[in-house]
Amino acid sequence: MIKAIAIDDEPPALDVIENFCSKIDFIDLQKTFTKPTEALKYLRKFPVDLLFLDIQMPSLTGIEFYKAVQQDTKVIFTTAHSEYAVEGFNLQAVDFLLKPYTFERFEQAVNRAKEAIGMTRQSDSSSEQFLFVRADYSLVKINISDILYIEGLDDYLKIHVYNQKTIVTRMTMKSILKRLPQKDFVRIHRSFIIPFKRVESVKNKVLILEGKELPIGNSYEEEFFKLFKQ
Repeated sequence: MIKAIAIDDEPPALDVIENFCSKIDFIDLQKTFTKPTEALKYLRKFPVDLLFLDIQMPSLTGIEFYKAVQQDTKVIFTTAHSEYAVEGFNLQAVDFLLKPYTFERFEQAVNRAKEAIGMTRQSDSSSEQFLFVRADYSLVKINISDILYIEGLDDYLKIHVYNQKTIVTRMTMKSILKRLPQKDFVRIHRSFIIPFKRVESVKNKVLILEGKELPIGNSYEEEFFKLFKQ
C-alpha cells in the first residue's frame, strides 16, 4: 500500500484526486490540503510515500514545497500550466499531470509511482544497497558500493561508478547526500561527495581516491577530518 497526500489550493482539483484514488486499490490517500504550510506540518509528523502536488499556489509553489520536504518522498505534479513540466522533472518527479487529465492518464502516473516506490523499498530491505536515479528518461539502478565519487556541475550530477559508464542526472548534491549511507559518504567540497572506503591517502587538503586527486574545500575540511579520524 502506498500512503499519499494531495495538495492543491483549488478544492475541485482535490475532489478529482480523491475520486481517482478511490478507484485504485494500492493508493491510500490519507489527507488533502488546500494550504501547503499545513501539509508541511503534517509531513513532519506523518511521512508518506507519495505526493500529488499542484505547482501554482499563492502562498508556496509546488516546486518550493517539494524542495522543503525533508524525507525521500515521490511526487506527481499536477498543474494547468505546461511551462512548469521541465522544472518538475528536474526535481526527479515521477510524473507530471496536465489539468484536466483523465483517469487513464492518472492511473498511468500512479503505476509509475508504484514502480519507483517499489524499487526504493526493495533497495532499503536488501543487504546489497542500491540507488535509483533518473537519467536518459528512465530510472537507472546504481550499486552504492560501486560509486567512486559524485561530482556536482551546476544543476547536474556526474556519478562516477566502478567499471561502468558515468551517469549524469539532474539532481542536487544535497538531495543525493540524503539518500546515501551517512556513515559511508561525506561531502569534501562544494563539487564532490566521496565514499570513505575508496580514500587511498590524504595530504594537506588533497586526497587521492582511486588514483585521482580531489580537493578538500575550506567549508568541509573540519567535518571531513573529524569523520576521517574516526
